[in-house]
Amino acid sequence: MSLALPRLRTAPQHETATGTSAGRPGPAHHPPEPARSALRGTRRRTVAALLGCAAVAAYTGLRMPSGWTATLQAVSLQDGFHRRFLIGSLLHPIASRTGYPYLLFAAVSFAVLAGLVAVLVYAAATTRHPARRYLVMAFLLLPTGGYLFHEVGYFDQVLYLLLFGALWLLARGRVHAAGLVVAAATTVHEITVLTVLPLFLLAAARTLPPRRALTAVFPATVAGLVVLLVPASSAGATGSLGGTLAADHFPVRTDALDLFGRTQTDSWQLFSPWEVLVFLLPLTVVLGTAVLCFARGTRLGGRPLALLSLAAALAPAALAFAGWDMERWAFLLIANFCVVTWFWLGERPSPARPFPYAAAAFALLITVHVPLTYFDGYQPRELTGKAMSTFVDDVTSGRFTHTPTR
Repeated sequence: MSLALPRLRTAPQHETATGTSAGRPGPAHHPPEPARSALRGTRRRTVAALLGCAAVAAYTGLRMPSGWTATLQAVSLQDGFHRRFLIGSLLHPIASRTGYPYLLFAAVSFAVLAGLVAVLVYAAATTRHPARRYLVMAFLLLPTGGYLFHEVGYFDQVLYLLLFGALWLLARGRVHAAGLVVAAATTVHEITVLTVLPLFLLAAARTLPPRRALTAVFPATVAGLVVLLVPASSAGATGSLGGTLAADHFPVRTDALDLFGRTQTDSWQLFSPWEVLVFLLPLTVVLGTAVLCFARGTRLGGRPLALLSLAAALAPAALAFAGWDMERWAFLLIANFCVVTWFWLGERPSPARPFPYAAAAFALLITVHVPLTYFDGYQPRELTGKAMSTFVDDVTSGRFTHTPTR
């Protein structure tokens, strides 16, 4: 799956090596066999380097999915839940007949993570823009890479996997299908409205006329509003599901199910949105400045597209009012910034103006100073002989795969 999108509507056609304009068929040109062999060798080395980066990220942060995420994955429409129900509803026929085994939900979590990493590796290996490849490598090698693997089981990963699927459809002209995929994401988690939906709007605005771009995001917008307006669950749904999971010896987290019984006002009694916003503010300013600097150095189709890019990159900052997971929101801010940067890197800056690249690189280096604290008392694994030996012992002894108690 490639994340490459059609070029901007306003972009001029360029001459190809055969003298024909891009977009018009020209005479077939096949490189000689030595050149094809060299290209295949380069591609293999690139894939190996990307897999190496992914391996470092996996070593740093990978763990078994938590009881919290597994509990939320068991939530289904059949059990009376009206939010975050898509994954649980799809798994319900199997889970209810097999006694809700934890390993079923863990396997789904790892499959989603593997799919997401495969998309990143494939997109970076096949892109024609080396800067995009380095962007993915940097994301995996920086603390964000370890955090990505630590987040296994969280619905965030499903959302971005669905986004990449929607971008694949959008790039092939299947606009309505792409819009429906993003609409489905709102039933996975309502934070779709502040994470992947702005990115999808930006992608649609880059490649479609304004009216058609708005049509593409309309289903997801309506679905998001419906999900936010309806009650989170039916009366008694949380207690019933919690009892069922506990009876099946599932690592149930009743505090996760309590989310469906609280209003947003109730949640604000448990944390300070202002405190979360202050935590995110410096990162938001740095990433926003980098987006604007990059926009000035590229041909992007004018100020409206630059402002849309800024909004798409910074929208996760509004999650400060949604919950207390400030480090998770910081991670999503960086993720959205990287997706926006990926889009812009498809429009090459002038070779005489390397400043946009420097601005993006500087912003990514600054993110190292934002603490991405892991959940449940976990810590990033150090790249030392002792830490690696401990990790190998945990895997070979089976301790790594123990069912979590938290």
